[in-house]
Amino acid sequence: MPKVAIVAAIEREVRALVKNWARIEREHQGRSFVFFEQNDVIVVCGGIGLESARRAAEAVIALYQPALLQSVGFAGALDAALRVGDIVAPSVVIDARDGSRTPLDSEGGTLVTFMAVADAGQKTRLSQAYGACAVDMEAAAVAAAARAHGIAFGVIKVISDELDFEMPEMARFIGTDGRFKSASFIRFAAPRLWLWKRVATLARNSNQAARALAERLAIVSTPILEELKQSTGPAAGCTAAPAARVNGLRAEGQK
Repeated sequence: MPKVAIVAAIEREVRALVKNWARIEREHQGRSFVFFEQNDVIVVCGGIGLESARRAAEAVIALYQPALLQSVGFAGALDAALRVGDIVAPSVVIDARDGSRTPLDSEGGTLVTFMAVADAGQKTRLSQAYGACAVDMEAAAVAAAARAHGIAFGVIKVISDELDFEMPEMARFIGTDGRFKSASFIRFAAPRLWLWKRVATLARNSNQAARALAERLAIVSTPILEELKQSTGPAAGCTAAPAARVNGLRAEGQK
């Protein structure tokens, strides 16, 4: 049966969704990945950033042969009207590295994928440069993997930090494998009392965003799977796209 593969950055983004799912560890090209499985939906948390997302996308494609690849997770608001917990299903994803664009059948504005954690000043610059409503660090890489394999692609993001929220210094705590070094960050923040409020706000906002994302994914997964089943054959590895568009998904080559 056709499958939906969801690529997130960190488990916190999807924990509320996968808490009762089967947890399976598998290897691909010498790297270990943790997958969460339920029925025909697979979730992999590949780590933060473009390279981590690319590796996770390639792994889930190779191991599960999904019919649809979705990039999901947290995003920062570039539009002052967006609030924590708001869902963004963009109409286009832009890769800030080269300006390449991936169009989607949605009316949710523009999502720009940036190479680093964007502070408040960087968010303003990205909004002005790309006319984007939100920024993330992974979607463009997942889009590229889907395009390379001729797989339908979709994006569902949730706002975890608003336009004027000043992120704590986090870049140095993201490892080369894309994992966030929580223990090191806590040791860094503990003696810096001026950071406590921002860290507490970020944790609270992240929990709110994760709940909103889980609710949206739980709602949309069933109709997407039904559409995939109607529009693809039973052969394993089929990469045909759904006949209609659901939640912003689009197959490579569709107009």
